[in-house]
Amino acid sequence: MHSLKKILKNALKVVLIIAAIIVLFLAISFVNHKIRSSNEKDLLTPLGELVEVNGHNMSIYVEGDGDKTLVFMSGGGTCSPILDFKSLYSLLSDDYKIVVVEKFGYGFSDILDENRDIDTILSETRMALDKAGIESPYVLCPHSLSGVEALYWAQEYPQEVEAIVGLDMAVPGYYDEMKISIPTVKLGHYGAVLGITRFIPSLAESDAIKFGTLSEKEKEIYRAVFYQKTATVTMINEVKAVKDNANVVKENGIPQVPMLLFISNGSGGTNFTEEMWRSIPKEYISGHDNASYIELDCPHYVHDYEYEEISKEIRNFIK
Repeated sequence: MHSLKKILKNALKVVLIIAAIIVLFLAISFVNHKIRSSNEKDLLTPLGELVEVNGHNMSIYVEGDGDKTLVFMSGGGTCSPILDFKSLYSLLSDDYKIVVVEKFGYGFSDILDENRDIDTILSETRMALDKAGIESPYVLCPHSLSGVEALYWAQEYPQEVEAIVGLDMAVPGYYDEMKISIPTVKLGHYGAVLGITRFIPSLAESDAIKFGTLSEKEKEIYRAVFYQKTATVTMINEVKAVKDNANVVKENGIPQVPMLLFISNGSGGTNFTEEMWRSIPKEYISGHDNASYIELDCPHYVHDYEYEEISKEIRNFIK
């Protein structure tokens, strides 16, 4: 009996020591995060304009001055949309007006803990464009998750949407198959808030940094934004609502606006096989009179890999 008590006492001691080490590590991590965030303050000056949307600041970036307006819409969890798309839109801004809208929770926009239903998200995007004086019609260029928003936009306000260029964009069928783990996403959130992500520098090395054409200063800015805007509460709420949002779009049918879809090979985090990833959007547009697709042999962030080919094909499509 005495021996058992001793074992339990020693086990409790070990547990307490481990708990103390974890608490100490988290405290050091959090303080380190705060100090480094303060040092990165100059890197976090907004790259575009901040407009007020429902009492909060939303970031919107404009480049170029053509007679067509291309609105770039980021994928879910892309911490710095302005820099993520830069390798592509920098090849187009000589001839077209380029606009990047950073939704709440992304880039230089405010973080909100509010519902992310499709009507709310779209109304905020449209209001930001209106506040910035960007007039429709638009050629929407959505990546991944924001494909659902772009399709809904064309369904609800067809007069505002001239065409859709899908940069491996999501269509409703993906969400019928997709398994989403909210606890995993929340782990990413806590890791970012506590500064644990700073101990894994490779996490900040996005495809835009590794394969795009960003300058060294822009890469520094991207990393600084990453440490502030990874798995934000707004992004988590967006993930929670995405299946319902996709169902709304699905029920409305396919909008009859011209579409060009760039489809990746499904690698780079989609968790789909190449065959399934490519087949779902093809099936989605199969009954459309004015939609085509181009398959690209690259991962999901197509605009960070095949920006030259995509820019050429966008020009051909718009012409």
